[in-house]
Amino acid sequence: MKATECIRTRRSVRTFNGEPLRADDAQKIMAFAETAGNPYGLPITWELLDAKKTGLSSPVIVGEDTYIAGKMRRMPHAEEAFGYSFEQIVLFAESIGVGTTWIAGTMDRSAFEKAVSLETGEVMPCVSPLGYPAEKMSLRENMMRKGVKADSRFPFSDLFFDGSFDKPLPAERAGQWQIALEAVRLAPSAVNKQPWRAVVCGDRVHFYETRGKVRVNVDWDIQRIDIGIAMCHFALAAEECHIPVSFLLEDPGLAVPANTVYIATCAVG
Repeated sequence: MKATECIRTRRSVRTFNGEPLRADDAQKIMAFAETAGNPYGLPITWELLDAKKTGLSSPVIVGEDTYIAGKMRRMPHAEEAFGYSFEQIVLFAESIGVGTTWIAGTMDRSAFEKAVSLETGEVMPCVSPLGYPAEKMSLRENMMRKGVKADSRFPFSDLFFDGSFDKPLPAERAGQWQIALEAVRLAPSAVNKQPWRAVVCGDRVHFYETRGKVRVNVDWDIQRIDIGIAMCHFALAAEECHIPVSFLLEDPGLAVPANTVYIATCAVG
């Protein structure tokens, strides 16, 4: 499956069929995880956790057998790097028929941190169950999806802008960036807040965060993880469109709306 196809078809899975993660799928996922880099070059350690042996669970997940967790050192841009790398793994899992869902708050964080032997100076931002979707969602899952309007996204021109924030960008005028920006629009985010904004300036696309109140703890901005996911979608879709891109930290100094901060720039080349 192409990345853009995985982006379109993937959904968060919270109801699994109880079948243990097959050894060959586990091996494929961990082998791929070793290749899941990020624009910041920050290292992340990935681990598979046996839910039964370690006593791990989440109150919003049913029928899971295995979790994947990542840990890394606290440092600037760690959130964006984690989101970027983990989303690659999530999309790879989708491509081989393994269900996932991002979990940051609905878990016993201390139990998961103990399971990955988290050390001082390290963080474990998110985890995901890995397994095979059940034929039907649980009532709880259906209610959660309806509560956050999981199947809806903001309109294209509410998220993306042409040259400045006072000029919304319709999809039909996005040119070479249309497919990549649509992939951003479809990205998952904590309680579906969709905090990413992007301003297109020719062959550069500047990414911003619209800050909200979604946090897991005071040390982490979970919405920056969401921005990392969005950046990952953009890069993967651009690659499929044969547009070579790289990420830079070069704030263009544009006037920004309230509670909006610059994150990174994607440039051709």
